[in-house]
Amino acid sequence: MQTDMQEYSSQIRRRRTFAIISHPDAGKTTLTEKLLLYGGAIQMAGSVRARRSQRQATSDWMELERQRGISITSTVLQFEFEGYVLNLLDTPGHQDFSEDTFRTLMAADSAVMLIDKAKGVEEQTRKLFHVCRRRGIPIFTFINKLDRPGRDPLDLLAELEDALGIQSTALNWPIGDGSDFRGVYDLASREVHLFERSEHGAQRASLRVTDLSDPALRELIGCRQHEQLREEIELLEAAGEPLDRERVSHGDLTPVYFGSALTNFGVELFLRSFIEMAPPPAPRMSDSGLVRPEDEEFRGFIFKVQANMDPRHRDRLAFLRIVSGKFERDMSVWHPRLGRTVRLTRPQKLFGQEREVAEEGYPGDIIGLTNPGVFTIGDTVCTGQPVRFRDFPHFPPEHFAVLRNTRVDRYKQFLKGIQQLSEEGVIQLFYERDAARREPIVGVVGRLQFDVVRYRLETEYGVETAMEDTPFRLARWLRTPPGDGHTILWTTGTKLVEDADGNAAALFNGDWYLNYMQEKNPGLELLETSRDLG
Repeated sequence: MQTDMQEYSSQIRRRRTFAIISHPDAGKTTLTEKLLLYGGAIQMAGSVRARRSQRQATSDWMELERQRGISITSTVLQFEFEGYVLNLLDTPGHQDFSEDTFRTLMAADSAVMLIDKAKGVEEQTRKLFHVCRRRGIPIFTFINKLDRPGRDPLDLLAELEDALGIQSTALNWPIGDGSDFRGVYDLASREVHLFERSEHGAQRASLRVTDLSDPALRELIGCRQHEQLREEIELLEAAGEPLDRERVSHGDLTPVYFGSALTNFGVELFLRSFIEMAPPPAPRMSDSGLVRPEDEEFRGFIFKVQANMDPRHRDRLAFLRIVSGKFERDMSVWHPRLGRTVRLTRPQKLFGQEREVAEEGYPGDIIGLTNPGVFTIGDTVCTGQPVRFRDFPHFPPEHFAVLRNTRVDRYKQFLKGIQQLSEEGVIQLFYERDAARREPIVGVVGRLQFDVVRYRLETEYGVETAMEDTPFRLARWLRTPPGDGHTILWTTGTKLVEDADGNAAALFNGDWYLNYMQEKNPGLELLETSRDLG
């Protein structure tokens, strides 16, 4: 028994579950694939080991993502590196990211914030950073594209504090810039790592190591670069923030690494430092108190539901984050929302679109569960005393459009498609009360989701659709019995609707119309999400 517990504890310590956050075009997909390259999960950037002839991004499984060169959905990539098991949660990289991004961050224990050296802190990075900051998780910063001209490294460190309110400590420092970029200086080991470029950055870049005081260094990098490097290192050591692991663990201090994901400069140095400092699986708060990874009872939560990841099987997967206990294939667990026991059959380990049967799993791991309509986002599964996990984010939609099925003979498939997409959290559905034709009004957080919905309905369900924009910009739920909606004084720029569960809601053209309706209906309680109904 003691041996089993030692093995269990060892498995927990090996896990690192993290997400990469960035603004579009900062190089997130490239960095993701270079991490996989060093982990041995792929042999060449852009190809899965099992399918070497394919050169699409490993993490982008949807064809629309490959067409546009962006990440639209969140995927999971598990790989090993020097005895560690890394669960990389790949988040959407488009500016119209959805709730999917925020929910994925709920499953992460740390985050890698990717910054474009030329652009610095950008809008979406700022939004995602604040989500991580509210959760208090450690944030590690990788400043990318050192092989291109960009901003001064000291200015970038200052911007992290000015724009994000977080202090930073550089763990390595760039030598040169753009075409003159020669490598990085590791402040911890006091070693200079000089890199050689490799063709298209596809293979691991070779490196040579020398000390800063090495007489050959001045000759290798030139007098100007050598003098500049020496001055900047002296400045950092005198005035820079010291590395404080306690502050890092609370998300108050971010370690900063410089490099180039495209050409592999600094990627391996970052990976080794990251896995050594990043936290193992963290506890989660439930309605029964803190659930710790070391707890014997099995507990986990569903943070994502995805239909048709494998078009050959037309299945639905529920993504389960293990919080405590050991997962075993075909185990039976309690489902608190349904109030019954369910069996976790055909569990799968995930690697983008690739998958294999999962025989076991430990805290921090992500398991794909075949979902015949049993699981929804935010569900808990557990053994022992039932628990439910708290603080799962839900966001009101900001864009609305009427979605019409243009083929009568595909109406059944149309209903099935919008129902499953709604269960995934991709869209929220509303229906106008007392309307002669019950056409869904689709609400989304980002407008890109409209394209995703129509694309997926066509490719996965064989449904052709038309979409008509509406003037609505806000949705609020009514804390009132559905029939009482008719007793409310309805004003211009508003519409009475109900959501997919029959809850009464209202759509508004904007904040002014919302405020005006509240003014005309004193005491009317309007809620931001349906979950607030209780």
